[in-house]
Amino acid sequence: MSPLVERNRLVEDNLPLVGYLAAETHARATHIPREELASVGALALVTAADAFDPSLGVPFGAYARRRILGAFADEMRAMDWASRGIRKRIKETTAVRDTLTAGLGRTATVAEIATAMSVPTDVVSEALADGARTVVTLEDPSAHTLASDIPLPEESAMVSERREVLEHAVAALPERMRLIVQAVYFDERPVKEIAEELGVSHSAVSQQRSEAMRLLRDALEKYFADGEEPTAVARVSMAVREAFFARIGETGSNRLANVFRGAPAAQAIA
Repeated sequence: MSPLVERNRLVEDNLPLVGYLAAETHARATHIPREELASVGALALVTAADAFDPSLGVPFGAYARRRILGAFADEMRAMDWASRGIRKRIKETTAVRDTLTAGLGRTATVAEIATAMSVPTDVVSEALADGARTVVTLEDPSAHTLASDIPLPEESAMVSERREVLEHAVAALPERMRLIVQAVYFDERPVKEIAEELGVSHSAVSQQRSEAMRLLRDALEKYFADGEEPTAVARVSMAVREAFFARIGETGSNRLANVFRGAPAAQAIA
């Protein structure tokens, strides 16, 4: 396989990872369009595929994930709306609020904070509102669990649905694929180590991982399909794919069960 073909395969197989990370990041930073994050992430995926050295033993999925999140962090810093003066005002206001809250044993009111700072209440309200939408950096460990203070309802619902589908879809993968996805994407273990543990070749692990990603993509496209049944991208037999869908339906909510029994997602959600 030529380097260009291999590079394109890595990009195509991992595009679902870009969409998933873009959706999760957008839920925490709603001021950045998800489409823009997806574009930045896709570029990072391509550059990751160009720079990837499989001889180092690091799984491409784990390597690409770090590159994509790094690109998101750069984009968030570049689009940060808050000037140094605004950040200083936010820091001072929240410090007074926290001090009063600790002393009073309850959350301090805007009026109390304004009195303590000798400023109008609207200045305090504006600073607290600005603080509520300050971007959380991706390097902050809490960023992996912290939701936006004021997410758009439709975006929150989409991210929640996508996560639910992916969680059940990963759990429903054929056993070996599920073990490989868990090891590569969640445990970030070297492919060589996984291959030795399973008693198969390095290429066999890569092939199973790629097919698992295609199955997950099929599950997402089936769930979010609007009308016509989407074209399958996984190369497994129809029987394996249908069994995979059935397992998702068995372990998920009624909505998931309806979708993966064959009803279009729009009907199941209604």
